[in-house]
Amino acid sequence: MTQTLTTPFGFSSTADEVLAGVDLTGARAVVTGASSGVGTETARALAAAGAAVVLAVRDREAGGRTAAGIAESTGNRDVRAAVLDLADLGSVRRFAEDWDGPLHILVNNAGIMALPELTRTPEGREMQFAVNVLGHYALTVGLHRALAAAGGARVVSLSSNAHLFGPPVFDDLDYRFRPYAPLPAYAESKTACVLLAVAVTRRWADDGVLANAVHPGAIATGLQRHTGGLRTPPERRKTPAQGAATSVLAAASPLLAGVGGRYFEDCAEAEVRREAPPLFGGGVAPFALDPANADRLWSLAAAMM
Repeated sequence: MTQTLTTPFGFSSTADEVLAGVDLTGARAVVTGASSGVGTETARALAAAGAAVVLAVRDREAGGRTAAGIAESTGNRDVRAAVLDLADLGSVRRFAEDWDGPLHILVNNAGIMALPELTRTPEGREMQFAVNVLGHYALTVGLHRALAAAGGARVVSLSSNAHLFGPPVFDDLDYRFRPYAPLPAYAESKTACVLLAVAVTRRWADDGVLANAVHPGAIATGLQRHTGGLRTPPERRKTPAQGAATSVLAAASPLLAGVGGRYFEDCAEAEVRREAPPLFGGGVAPFALDPANADRLWSLAAAMM
């Protein structure tokens, strides 16, 4: 059993603290869903460390305003927004095709949560799975050549502790046979986000591309628009700067050099759980790290493109 990885950082650490002394000059990064919340703070911290950052967002105007604000606050003028709609595979393909040159950091941050009604993409995919998983799968695969060209690229897959309540149901990812429920569907998609990180590492480690999954913590953002707001106890909540800390740890910290296929929370590798924890508890489920599950998800995602 691989030893659990710890760092000097923890629950209250901020993204800037994690990247203190880290020089990302010359690195190029993409952060999806970076026009607000944890995505904005992740992009800002990477830019502050010197990276050239692209905010991949649905709303070009909102993304442009955020990019301008990051450039102003960090003094890094190499920050821009580009259109990416993860629910539209054509948009994902265009983004990947337009990318030129190496890509050192890909943070698959964007997501939707707990849609109250079963909603499908034009291809017939359940929307939470389509956005949180399939869109990011297509983006990552489309950028594989750029990631491999970077010579040591990192992919970060944002998950959630909700995954602990969502074992994958591979035979009905589109909810054709079982009743739809908003939170279980979200949980299942977040399990798949972990499995994508495992699968990327298994397939692309020889190309110098490693991926890890992260749980950012409970942060009040637009993600909870369908749940009535954040339900987590106040003492377990984080600011966006604290929530982005684990993302930038996985994206750029030298402490995680050569590490892939793992799940991190509170700036440390999570404990493997053998049963579901109490609500708002932590840890990672073994089914989310299982190589066979990762391989099956990868094959299914490829077939769903």
